[in-house]
Amino acid sequence: MSQWLPLSGLRLIPGFLDACGQAALLRDLDEVFAAAPLYSPRMPKSGKPLSVRMTSCGTLGWVTDEAGYRYQALHPQTGQPWAPMPARVLDAWNVLADYPHPPECCLINCYDATAKMGLHQDRDEHDFGAPVVSLSLGDTCIFRIGGTRRSDPTCTVRLASDDALVLGGDARLAFHGVDRIVPGSSSLLPQGGRINLTLRRVARPG
Repeated sequence: MSQWLPLSGLRLIPGFLDACGQAALLRDLDEVFAAAPLYSPRMPKSGKPLSVRMTSCGTLGWVTDEAGYRYQALHPQTGQPWAPMPARVLDAWNVLADYPHPPECCLINCYDATAKMGLHQDRDEHDFGAPVVSLSLGDTCIFRIGGTRRSDPTCTVRLASDDALVLGGDARLAFHGVDRIVPGSSSLLPQGGRINLTLRRVARPG
């Protein structure tokens, strides 16, 4: 059952992935990581490493480095195309997105126990009519979300290993981030930590 949060268009779906679904998605991700290895992204201009490791699957991947934020068709380290998006991930989009076109990027962020993500907007896409769909695996995180201005008030929600979150409508350009990971809150990942998948439509439909 969906849970509606204060900001219009922000939808939390607790328990979207059951135990079998989570295990199967992890197996899919093993194949993705083999073809498109995790790497340490860097901040624009400063080159400071982010605290998460990341990769992508799909026709496009989101990258950040000294040159800025962007989508591109090739892995920044291997120079090869990103891994195909698993069917299970596409199925989640079809169930949750309420949007007629497929995602082009699934960004995968891997958090260890100390990683976090500052408040930011997802605005490098050309089609803001499509939602951002998020799937969580592993340890719970404290997720913070506000309004469309950085100065807007924020609130937090706990995202557990089986949760899905949809940022659409008014929430599509909401500032959001991860305050912290709750170590030991899940036994799904042997090494601990959290994996977050965010599915995005990048281009406007032709």
